[in-house]
Amino acid sequence: MKEETKAKKGEYCQRLIDLVENYPQILIVHADNVGSNQMQTIRKTLRGKAAVLMGKNTMIRRVLKLHAAKMPQLNNLLPLVKENVGFVFCKGDLTATRDTVLKNRVPAAAKVGTNAPQAVVVPAGPTGLDPSQTSFFQALNIATKINKGQIEIINDVPLIAAGAKVGSSEVALLQKLDIKPFTYGLTLRMVYDDGNVYDPEVLNLSTDVIAQKFFNGVANVAALSRAIGYPSAASFPHVLLDGFKNVVAAVLETGYTFKQAEALKNAKPAAAAPAAAAPAAAAAPAKKEEPKKKEEPKVEEDDDMGFGGLF
Repeated sequence: MKEETKAKKGEYCQRLIDLVENYPQILIVHADNVGSNQMQTIRKTLRGKAAVLMGKNTMIRRVLKLHAAKMPQLNNLLPLVKENVGFVFCKGDLTATRDTVLKNRVPAAAKVGTNAPQAVVVPAGPTGLDPSQTSFFQALNIATKINKGQIEIINDVPLIAAGAKVGSSEVALLQKLDIKPFTYGLTLRMVYDDGNVYDPEVLNLSTDVIAQKFFNGVANVAALSRAIGYPSAASFPHVLLDGFKNVVAAVLETGYTFKQAEALKNAKPAAAAPAAAAPAAAAAPAKKEEPKKKEEPKVEEDDDMGFGGLF
């Protein structure tokens, strides 16, 4: 038995080393409340795309520490090996692999004494229970009414807060209503990418979002460079364009020309014709209109204050 155990441990260690060397990207996941059948389903859906490896933390740390001499970037992975941890090794699109892992979640009933992974709210509406069980809802201070021969909850009931321990009364109510409020599966905690460790929220950033943020940064650098008069690679295209505009303006005012300005000189009359016609068309009806006579302001005659024709 000891030799078989040693052989199995040796195979596991060698497999972990092979995966670490061949797969530069790892999703660090937690597998709380995940059954063996569910793990088997997850492995099947990831087959050909990624490899899932679970194991004892002490053995994983030992292998990573020994192999860190060859791959120093593994030292960044060691602090993440804690609790019920597992690795999903992948080479392709991390976002697609993440979505596949999170998609394989199964509904589960609440259990007494466990911490609720999310808030639970019992929705208002018919319960399907007969009126003889009204006292159960009264004990939980839940407002109900009888409608069409069954108990109906009047308002939504916030039953369990996120992170709170589940009590026996909450479990009894959820069982009566046949509600499975929780879903369990692999939970993504961190992402390891060739020595770099970052939060999984980064995977939500698309290429378009990253490109837009980059362009915004370049625009800010260009604006700052122009404002302080300090040339930079970001502001150079704007400086060059302004210089070209000045040269073209000088060409239009003088007889000198060059190849790049010919297109603008030829396009100037065609572009100016509609613009010139517009003021003329607007001015034509203006001539037909007779100017309105300017009304003289009415001046009220002051009282002579009793002086008669003195002035």
